[in-house]
Amino acid sequence: MPLNLEPNIPDPDGFYDLLLAAHQGLSKDESDALNARLILVLANHIGDVDVLREALTAACNRSE
Repeated sequence: MPLNLEPNIPDPDGFYDLLLAAHQGLSKDESDALNARLILVLANHIGDVDVLREALTAACNRSE
């Protein structure tokens, strides 16, 4: 399964709202821990190390 970098979330603004709501009221450390848990949950869902490696490379090469 190749990594999909094209827009793929039907309601990206709605997802962003959910993500912000999940972080509401958290400290920086709690927010960082939530992000780490979310990454691990999604990585487990993907389950393909090659795709995860591609995703890590893509994320590291993104300009801010």
